[in-house]
Amino acid sequence: MQARAARTRQALLRAAALEFDRHGYTATSMTQVCKVAGITTGALTFHFGTKGELADAVQDHGCQTIRAAVDRVKTAPRPALDLMVDLTICLARLLEDDACVRCAARLTRERPGAAPGWMACWLPTIRELAHRAQRSGQLSAGTPPAAVASLATCLLLGTEVRTRAALQAERAPDGAGQLQELWGLALKGMGLDRKG
Repeated sequence: MQARAARTRQALLRAAALEFDRHGYTATSMTQVCKVAGITTGALTFHFGTKGELADAVQDHGCQTIRAAVDRVKTAPRPALDLMVDLTICLARLLEDDACVRCAARLTRERPGAAPGWMACWLPTIRELAHRAQRSGQLSAGTPPAAVASLATCLLLGTEVRTRAALQAERAPDGAGQLQELWGLALKGMGLDRKG
């Protein structure tokens, strides 16, 4: 019985992530989520009393995936600047491949303050890595860590927008590849020393 309930919950989370990601919070109906999941409305309301509770659960699931990736990347034995670049590229791949992650990003914009935002899952680590890069001498003199963290944030947010546009146009997104190229240009242009 518990295994069946867990499978039903997972099916609802997957279906809701797809629907919220495609149509947004306001345009997604509980009926459509049930249809996509192949589950009755009664089963949905057993697990999630409201659309808000369902959206919170999807956003939380996406944020758990992001936090796991952040923890994995930030502990690798590489210089801090490389880890920052690696982290943004890892997150770009998650945006391409995981509807829950994309959904967490979209729901953060559409429901500010409703649940922990997706940026809260990675931005503190980006800032920490920028400061570590400065302390280790990876940043050239006069390059503020806050500006490097802002650059990383802007590149990642732009990657999310480009990924969503490619998917909506039914094209394969290459946000991670484009992000790698942009990092190369940005670091070279700022005279940053990317070792490793």
